[in-house]
Parts: sequence; C-alpha cells; structure tokens
Amino acid sequence: MNVSIEAQNGVKIPQLGFGVYNVKQGKDGVFEKTISEAIEAGYRHFDTARIYGNEEALGREIQKSGIAREDFFLTSKVWTTDLGYAQTLRAFEKSCQKLNTNYLDMYLIHFAAPHYVEAWKAMERLYSEGKIRVIGVANFEIEHLEQLMKHAKIAPMINQIETHPEFQQHRLREYMFRHRILHEAWAPLGQGNKALFENKVLKAIARRHQKTVGQVILRWHLNRDTIVIPKSSNPKRIKENIDLFNFNLSDEEMEQIGEMDVGKRYSVNPKGYNINPIVVNVMKLFLK
Repeated sequence: MNVSIEAQNGVKIPQLGFGVYNVKQGKDGVFEKTISEAIEAGYRHFDTARIYGNEEALGREIQKSGIAREDFFLTSKVWTTDLGYAQTLRAFEKSCQKLNTNYLDMYLIHFAAPHYVEAWKAMERLYSEGKIRVIGVANFEIEHLEQLMKHAKIAPMINQIETHPEFQQHRLREYMFRHRILHEAWAPLGQGNKALFENKVLKAIARRHQKTVGQVILRWHLNRDTIVIPKSSNPKRIKENIDLFNFNLSDEEMEQIGEMDVGKRYSVNPKGYNINPIVVNVMKLFLK
C-alpha cells in the first residue's frame, strides 16, 4: 500500500519512494538484486540522478520487471556541470536514453550551481512539451528559490532537501508551504546515524507500536506530508521501509520527535552553490 501527494499541477507523486544513491554496482549484481527486491516489495517511485551513474542499470531492471512504464514514477536530476539551457536539454535526453523512457515523471536541478536559472527555462520547455510531468529542484535554500521565481514562468513544484528528526528544516519548510512547493526528504533516516537509531524517545515509540526505529522515523515524515526516498540494499530493510501503513503516531509522539531538532546536518551545506564554482567541482568528485 502507498499513498500519494499532489503537486500544484495535480500530478500525484507516491509519497514513499526508493532512493538509489550510492547503491553499489558491480559484477556481484547487488544493484540489480536491490532494485528487483524493491519492485517486488511494492515500490514504484524510484529516485536517481545523472551523477549517481546508475540510470541505465535502473532502467534495465524496470524493463525486466514486466510492469508497465506508466505504473512507475521515475525521478532524475540534472547535475551542476550540465546546467545551462542547451546543456540541460542534452542532459535530459541522455537520462531518458539511459532509463529507456521518452519522458520523466519528475526532473530536478540537483544543486543551485551557476546557470540554474537557464537550466530551469529548459525544464519549463520540456514540461510544456509533455516530457516531464513534475519539475522541481533539490538542495535549494530560500534565497535560491526566490532568485529562481523572479525569472520562472512556472514555479518549482518540489524541493528535495536533507531532512530527518535532528534536522527538520522548519524555516525552509514553512516557506515552501506558503509557495505550494512540496517537501521531499533525502536522508530521511539520517543516513543511518547510529546515535539517532539509539535515541531513547524513538526506541520507546517503536516498542509501543512494535515497529523499528526506522519505521517510526519514516511514519513521522509521512505524517508531516513529506515525500520520502529511503534507500537500503538489505532485503529485510527494504520490506520494513514500505511497511508503514498499518500504524500511526499520536500527536504526543509527533511532538516528542519534533523536539529532537538540533539543526544537525549530516551532509554538505548547499548555501553558496550559485556563486562558488570551485565547490561545484569538489562536489562532483564527492558524489561519484
């Protein structure tokens, strides 16, 4: 079972997806087995990116599943070195070729690096041509969103940002809500941080519901109307992460988790991406 959230244009986005960042590829077939397990478990929303280097492998597994393309919701992202009008058009076509599809359900600008406004104009064109169903951004701060909307004909429909109980993004989240920009969380489980999973409050809530701490965290995200894309190559975790619809959290439990916010990022701070090309090149190496 899964639920969906509507973008401002009425397109329904499955609220629970599957992230494939850093899922290992190789001769051992781990990536292929992971995607096959995820599809069998019921995931239909898959999140990838050009920089992840696994679009082609993901496309093959989706085709091998025998499930109709329109039953999947596929997201990819344009990387920082591909930003610009013509460059983004080319990057989009390459991603489609690798994913073996003629359209994407969602396409995002990965970071607010130089030329992201020109990239957005290209994405608006692709959207108007029916090649992308939902256009949005990732890792954009308020200043990036405001700059983009000064030049955009179509406002961004979604922003994919680091979000977990210790980094809840309240200010940015409130801004996005006012502008009807959906909130999608990457690293929704805090990148599996051991201290987070040993948190006494989370463990007590998990025991109360006979669920895992990971399931409690993901349920918290769902209750906040956040789209989540957890990832795992462990078959047990893959099944657990989608088994979220037979329990709920009380208002008190939601408040308890809400009090865990300490403003702690586990990854890079995206501020300054639109003015610092050196950081862009460093991040290209970091994310490979």
